[in-house]
Amino acid sequence: MQIRTGDTFDPRVIAVLDHHVTAARAQTAPGSAHALDLSGLRASDIAFWTGWDGEALVATGALKTLSPQHGEVKSMHTLQTTRRRGFGGRMLRHIITEARACGMTRLSLETGSWDYFKPAHALYRAHGFVACGPFEGYVEDPNSLFLMLDLTSR
Repeated sequence: MQIRTGDTFDPRVIAVLDHHVTAARAQTAPGSAHALDLSGLRASDIAFWTGWDGEALVATGALKTLSPQHGEVKSMHTLQTTRRRGFGGRMLRHIITEARACGMTRLSLETGSWDYFKPAHALYRAHGFVACGPFEGYVEDPNSLFLMLDLTSR
């Protein structure tokens, strides 16, 4: 998979992101969905990447800068037809590498707590993420799972 800086004006990227936001919100209780839309991904505190298998878009991922030391994983998505081929793990490792390169010491994320999100939970835990409390404006929510990775250890 080749990882590129994401182009939020590319119609292929827009279609994948629209699907991601729609699917995530359909699987999440009202008021508990935190997926970024296109305008959110275009914000100055967001670094956004796309993953390509040849000419096929297969994954997306973003890093939101919360502070110079703290980042948040956002917009992690792998196309349903390409799951279980390692693309999500490669994107997540890219985000972790970029966060470390920026000098961040902590990487956090929020994802849904429902069964639909269990593959994501497994992916994050396999990369060292552990449960934590809400961060950066999030609140306790039974529909959310909060995870963090200490970037000071390998």
